[in-house]
Amino acid sequence: MKVAILGTGGIGLATAAWLAHHGHVPVLWSPSGAGTRELAAGESLRYSGKIEGECRPEVASSAAGAVADADVILVAVPGNGHRTVMEAAAPHIRPGQVVVISSLCSLSALYLSRLLAERGVEVPIATWGTTVLTARRRSGTEVAIMTARTSLHVATLPVSQAAVGLETCRTLFGDRFLAQSDVLATSLININPVAHLGLALGNLTRIERGENWPQYHYMTDSVSRLITTLDHERLAVADAFGLRIHPIEEHFHRSFDVPMTDLAEIARTIHARRGGPPGPTSLDTRFILEDVPYGLVFAEAMGKIAGVDTSVHAAAITLVSAIWGRDFRAENDLLPVLGLDGLSKDELLQRARHGWPAAKA
Repeated sequence: MKVAILGTGGIGLATAAWLAHHGHVPVLWSPSGAGTRELAAGESLRYSGKIEGECRPEVASSAAGAVADADVILVAVPGNGHRTVMEAAAPHIRPGQVVVISSLCSLSALYLSRLLAERGVEVPIATWGTTVLTARRRSGTEVAIMTARTSLHVATLPVSQAAVGLETCRTLFGDRFLAQSDVLATSLININPVAHLGLALGNLTRIERGENWPQYHYMTDSVSRLITTLDHERLAVADAFGLRIHPIEEHFHRSFDVPMTDLAEIARTIHARRGGPPGPTSLDTRFILEDVPYGLVFAEAMGKIAGVDTSVHAAAITLVSAIWGRDFRAENDLLPVLGLDGLSKDELLQRARHGWPAAKA
């Protein structure tokens, strides 16, 4: 299959390498243009880790060029890039294509559905709760693929296209996907926001001083208690919508094949087995800049609609806003354009399952 990959960070490059390695045709597009400069000049993409080799992915100079002949469009940018990338790609997406979002945050699939509906277009939008791969971008021509998850959830908007979304993901990445109910579930299922917030607050001065600190070693008992408390609120929000998502302990159990114990013990086991990865060494970290506005702020907003107490989320958002000197509640650029104002809990669920109705020509 020909796959347009929108984004050239670690996940974008790793996805291109994985797909090429397994016989598909990746086409990379860098929103800034900088991410594909060397590849566009003819250099090969070298990859190591879970798979090794090199490939020559196609490079597009525009979103239109990337999407034009693609069977699948895969969004591979951080949450704070979803709106911009979707607005660039949406005018060129046509019936018969499938969109995959790796990974979903803040119901961004619903925004893409709205953009397409305005053109009278509906396509399956498959969403993941996390990424298939974990990877580090070494340079513009080199990526290290550290993990290929054996199990992750996928939900498709609209739910009537769930079989198409699931089969597309399996065709590209193998039989590792579990069907999830809807895109609200895959928006809430990602544990990174609660884990990263706890780690960042518990290790704030290490981050600010640029120290080298292995994440799982510093996921101590007290840090784990904060993370677990936040996770209980996340699960309560999901439960209020009738969604069944797994707790953070199960996430690590599935991802790293560790015993299902308490979080601090899980962290100790992971650290003993594999060490790192190192934590962030600058306050300019996605642990806060992405995961607070697009993870915690989103969960807080869903809690308000569902009537669920998310007071620890609220306190954490207020605290990190004070520490970082910025209003993270105002930095989620998706919530204002999702069209959720005034929706009841049941109306939101219907929107998350069926998307926006396509405008009639």
